[in-house]
Amino acid sequence: MERQSACVLSRARGLWRVLAALLLWGGMTLVLAQQGAVDGQWLSYAGDGGGLRYSALDQIDASNVAGLEVAWVWKADSLLPSAVATSETTPLMVDGVLYFSMDQRRVIVAADAGTGETLWLYRLDEGERFVAAPRKIHRGVSWWSDGQGDDRIVFATPGFNLVALDAHTGRPVPGFGQDGIVDMLAALDGEFPGDLIGRLGNSSPVVIAHDTIVVGPAMGRLNKVNAKGDVLAFDVRTGEKKWGFHTIPRPGEFGYESWHNRSADYTGNAGVWGAFSVDSELGYLYLAVEAPTNDVYGGARPGDNLFSSSLVCVDIRTGQRLWHQQLVHHDIWDYDNPGHPILIDLTVEGRPVKAVVQLTKQAFAYVFDRVTGEPVWPLVETSVPQTSVPGEWTAATQPIPSKPAGFDVQGFDEDNLIDFTPELRALALQEVAAYTLGPMYTPPSVVSPTNKGTIVFPGYGGGANWQSGAGDPETGFIYVGSATNPSVIGLEPMLPARPEDPDYADYRMTGSLPQLPNNLRLLKPPYGRITAYDMNRGEIAWQIPNSDTPPAIQANLAAAGLQNVPATGNPSQAGLLVTKTLLFAGEGSAGQPVFHAYDKRTGARIWQGAIPGGNQSGLPMTYLHEGRQYVVMAVNGNAPGTSGNAARLVAWALPTP
Repeated sequence: MERQSACVLSRARGLWRVLAALLLWGGMTLVLAQQGAVDGQWLSYAGDGGGLRYSALDQIDASNVAGLEVAWVWKADSLLPSAVATSETTPLMVDGVLYFSMDQRRVIVAADAGTGETLWLYRLDEGERFVAAPRKIHRGVSWWSDGQGDDRIVFATPGFNLVALDAHTGRPVPGFGQDGIVDMLAALDGEFPGDLIGRLGNSSPVVIAHDTIVVGPAMGRLNKVNAKGDVLAFDVRTGEKKWGFHTIPRPGEFGYESWHNRSADYTGNAGVWGAFSVDSELGYLYLAVEAPTNDVYGGARPGDNLFSSSLVCVDIRTGQRLWHQQLVHHDIWDYDNPGHPILIDLTVEGRPVKAVVQLTKQAFAYVFDRVTGEPVWPLVETSVPQTSVPGEWTAATQPIPSKPAGFDVQGFDEDNLIDFTPELRALALQEVAAYTLGPMYTPPSVVSPTNKGTIVFPGYGGGANWQSGAGDPETGFIYVGSATNPSVIGLEPMLPARPEDPDYADYRMTGSLPQLPNNLRLLKPPYGRITAYDMNRGEIAWQIPNSDTPPAIQANLAAAGLQNVPATGNPSQAGLLVTKTLLFAGEGSAGQPVFHAYDKRTGARIWQGAIPGGNQSGLPMTYLHEGRQYVVMAVNGNAPGTSGNAARLVAWALPTP
């Protein structure tokens, strides 16, 4: 039995701003043009539908950013006694109210944008459906308004329900689904023979445009057979299903032939677990699709496997596919597309281009015309190493962009190995000799007494990941945080062999990286980077480490007798926000509790300040409230010496006059 509860704190609410109504277009659907956040608000996960993470606010600039102070802190454990330590949420700010999700059970919170005071809470009790859910992290909620006072907060739950709340009260909307809830498991095209509970969940905000809610599933990892990651669309007013897009084609659909031996019939996953982007003016929705079942062994699904690990453009009104680009053929490296696409208008060789940029785990920035799907610069199908694993299938080529250059280490190259001293370099060479090495897309290898697996660069965590990047519509710059983290993908026979089991696969993943003395890292620094692309030119404008050398890495270097090592950065993806004046960045989930502001044109660091309570876990956003600009970010609660260990929101602002 599902139960719902709302705790509502009374608050006098004025009329919605007139401008909110003026932003409505075409059947009262909110248009978030590719210009970033507008009117000092933050109306969607990335500020606008195009994923820019940009705001034109300029109250905080290079001349005064050093005066930033903590304005307020919202602590999860003050209201949620069992709150977890990490949140990846990005709040919305609409008409003076912040809306965000918190905790594994997806408590939805409304808070005063000026003080952080809680206004209402809502939580849906999903019982066993929550317990079985495959993904319990969450990154935020979505907002919709009809411009006439019907204002809603919409979100998907870990157990794959869709909920619409009255934004003013936090109570479920009676006319939406059944008492404000839509069971999305019942809306799937049900080819999976087993119980769907625990097969599909959700980890990112829904997208809303043209009165349509679109939801992508986040899914668990199985060996061979799983439910399919269909993308679902619902009417924003009633919750009725509008359409579904099959990321794994069914018989007779385009792309089905790319799954040899009819393997599309039983293969699953290929969901969209990251955030969506939408061009509301065109009505085009962009899906960053993940890998299929199994992430690293594809012997049971030979073929290129459309539309897995692809960027797909569909009409948000109908779900019809308009174009697609597969970025990894037959993905066996877990190189799915985790981050939301970034929609930005460019000028390339004197011609205007409506572009979509997909930042990937393999450290590429793929750039396409978002109307036609054509690459802005040539995409070259390039020969890659082939598998030697019995039963596996590999694509002969992979699509490599000719421009821009990659933003992190790609493929194993001995020149990237640690070289602080000749002795350390020799030791590193000795340690990697037992592994399969090669360029990017070198396939996984079977572990044996003489082989410890394949070292892949970037590792399956990226490169880029769910944080994606930020885009500046004024300059055409794209910013991305990345981690220089290799991984080992080794395969070992799955024992006991049970070919009668429908989910049995011949191999499972194993392997670990070489260990150097004093916990030194295998590669030379930097271990984390921030890269700025001038995307009008398709060139890297600047690249910097995402931090100085963290204390833990400093201690390891000192223990090894190493001094005067340049800044190493942190092995983590920095979450970014760009404004009219600055680039803001944390250091990512593995970083230090430090927040930075950079000159967005040069990468020069202008300011850094301590983060109270822990390090960055969500992405920063900004808004203007009662004449004061705030920057807000979710922070984990794991910092040593702090009271409490629950996640929190931290708001910075300039001192009041």
